[in-house]
Order: sequence, then structure tokens, then C-alpha cells
Amino acid sequence: MPDFEAPPLTVLQPGEGREGSLGSIGVVFKLFGEQTNGLVSVVEHPFPVGALVPPHLHTLEDEYSIVTEGAIGFRSGDREVVLEAGGYITKPRGELHTMWNAGTTPARMVEIISPAGFEHFFWGLADQLTDGPPDPDELAQLAEKHGLVFQDAPWVPDLVERYGLTPLPPR
Repeated sequence: MPDFEAPPLTVLQPGEGREGSLGSIGVVFKLFGEQTNGLVSVVEHPFPVGALVPPHLHTLEDEYSIVTEGAIGFRSGDREVVLEAGGYITKPRGELHTMWNAGTTPARMVEIISPAGFEHFFWGLADQLTDGPPDPDELAQLAEKHGLVFQDAPWVPDLVERYGLTPLPPR
């Protein structure tokens, strides 16, 4: 039998978990890698109307998203889709992607991150944003530490126009 230690039982009731802002979207922390033996982490992301996540790619983990409210658009590589509540999507590491609220009401999704660890980027960014806009150098260090690469994408202006989005100011 393999040498495996089961993670401890973790229970969060609806509405529990630290909430924070990531700039364009929110974050609610549900499961950290420390609670899953590093296998996965889980966060929720509320998307206000007009929200657009800056295009980025991950070098260390894959993300699996489940839309639970509203409509969220996803672009990964050259593929684009809008998913409503109940829709699932994978966002593989190494592929430039973005997400946005594609509707006229607030939206929400659950993000499963594998392997765990990237939830600590969200935690660090939420901490930086409690005192106003993040220091660009501190943000760059935090992103590098967690294998996150921000990139400009020529298709962003089209998304902004089609969905009436509010992009974050340039970094």
C-alpha cells in the first residue's frame, strides 16, 4: 500500500473564509495547500460587473474553474468561451489566459489550483491592496515568487469593447 497521509478534515460553512480584493475581482479563501498535503487549493472569486483579470500565465500550476453565478468569459490561448453557472473550464499552465464578467449581474466562480501554493499569491496581493494600489516592485517580486507572468495581449481591447469591461490601469 502506498505511503500516504490523509489530509485533516476541514469544514467551512457557507460564507466562511477570509475575503479580500485582488483589484478587479475579489477572493475568498476556502482551502490552502497546508490543509490538502499540497495537492490542491480552493478559492472563490466574485466578479463585479465590468471586471477583467489582466492577461497572465502560470508556470507552476494548472487551474480548474467552475462558474457558480452569472456569466464569466474565459480566453486561454486562442480559445474563447463564456460559461454560465454550472460551466467548467481548465486553464493549463504556460498558456496566456484571462477572465471577465461577461454579463450584466455579478458573477462568481470556484477556482481549484493544482498543485497548491498559488493561493499564497492571492493572499499576498490582497494584503498589499488593503493599503491602496500595490507597489509595482513588490507586486513583481510576489508574482515572480509564485511563477506568475503578466503579459499584454492584443485581443484585450476587443474584449473590453464587446463586454463593456473596466481594465486595470497599466502596470
